Amino acid sequence: MPTLSPDLRKALLNLPQKEKDQLLARLVSQDAVLTGQLAYRLLEGPDALEDRRQHLRTQIDDPVRGFHQTPNDLLVVVRQLQARIGYHAKITADAFGEVELTLRLLNRVFEHQPAVVSRLHGPTQPLLQHLAKRTREALRQLGKLPADYHVELTDAVNQLLTSLYQSAAAPLARELGIPKSINN
Repeated sequence: MPTLSPDLRKALLNLPQKEKDQLLARLVSQDAVLTGQLAYRLLEGPDALEDRRQHLRTQIDDPVRGFHQTPNDLLVVVRQLQARIGYHAKITADAFGEVELTLRLLNRVFEHQPAVVSRLHGPTQPLLQHLAKRTREALRQLGKLPADYHVELTDAVNQLLTSLYQSAAAPLARELGIPKSINN
């Protein structure tokens, strides 16, 4: 990002307040993430965080539960949902919610799509690789959270790890060095 020269910065700060406000509004509207962050922070506030999480939980549960023509169709849905979770985290700075929602997503795939994750062959391989890699990433993100959050998520993590190792993704998980369980 280019920096302002001291002269330009001084000139900007000396502009009349009305012009500064117009420039600020134009600049903010050009960045969707910044607009989302400001709307969350200034209009919704931290009280809306649980509502946003609940909305995402509903979005996660419905499409994963449905019928998918191919494993690739399910992979597309999982990636879209993961992108929504990432966007939520970027807007709200909700690191705990990102891990919790990712664990929920991955657990729902194993729970509602057992036939798809039971065999490792050509069509299912990209999906199973994605699930194993997302599990590793979720564990990495969990490690960055304060220890008291680990206690809240231990059951979901262990459920995911058990499902992962009972599925056809087990060899991929071993290859990535994913543990079979975690302790409190």
